[in-house]
Amino acid sequence: MRHTVFCVLSVLITIVLALVSLRYFTDFWLLSLVYSFQVHLSIVCAVGAVIALFFRRHWYGFLMLAVATFLNIHGVIMLREFAGRTPPEDAPRLFRLMSFNIENDNFENGGRIADAILASGADVVDIMEAEPVFAQLPRLQQLYPYRIGCDASEKCDTLVLSKRPFVRQETRDIGELWKQRLVSVSIDFDGTPVDLLFPHLSKPYFDDFQADELEDLTAFMKPHTGALVVAGDFNSSILAPTIQHFLRGTGLTTDFPEPTTWPVSAGSFGISIDHIFARPPLLIRATSRLEDSFGSNHYGLVSDFVREY
Repeated sequence: MRHTVFCVLSVLITIVLALVSLRYFTDFWLLSLVYSFQVHLSIVCAVGAVIALFFRRHWYGFLMLAVATFLNIHGVIMLREFAGRTPPEDAPRLFRLMSFNIENDNFENGGRIADAILASGADVVDIMEAEPVFAQLPRLQQLYPYRIGCDASEKCDTLVLSKRPFVRQETRDIGELWKQRLVSVSIDFDGTPVDLLFPHLSKPYFDDFQADELEDLTAFMKPHTGALVVAGDFNSSILAPTIQHFLRGTGLTTDFPEPTTWPVSAGSFGISIDHIFARPPLLIRATSRLEDSFGSNHYGLVSDFVREY
């Protein structure tokens, strides 16, 4: 009996470890979600290996434990790789950004979400799958008179609200799967011009569409050489090889550790698939998660930015 349990656990753990380890050989899109859960899966495998060793002390159990420990440590290292520099505590806040995928059929919570936006203190708000707050726009516009997206004549996906006027604004396609899923604006914050890009990427298991969208986003970023913020729903954690390649190629950084945003039911034990990135001379002082998901399948994020001098 003990031998059977050890064998069953060994087979299951080996399969999971093999799938996670494939990241070092291929960035195959079908495994992207597995890669995003590398830290979680490696912890589960390590616990499973310890249980297996309880049933039978065998060299293969120790090998599984060693591989799981390596994958866990390397996963944390990769998450830490893109942490931005911590700004001085006395550095004044330049602006606050809120980014939230509210889920497009979440109409019963539209009013509560609008209340949260108004109470957030954010200077700029990025709302994805924004149709549930369409009816709240007259109320939101009292505090955020400038907006792009959610015109009455088009389907509402990304809505960007601002307390300050846009120096430049544009909505464009990204990739080939969805239309009008990249909003680009420029805002002057007390003499500091900032470019803000708000993408909403497809899910990683939709073939290579997400990788193509990241290529388009990278190309679109090239003319933006100054202060830059990129925020939105990426549908992958930064452990996914495609996201890592994107960050390394663009020099973007984020807060560490990133708040987890999905799945909502997992709370703090989920993963971060919604991101707020910045590039010098901007630094992220802190990124926090909204305490309530307001009926969405994502948690929203709020980041405070300072200027590096």
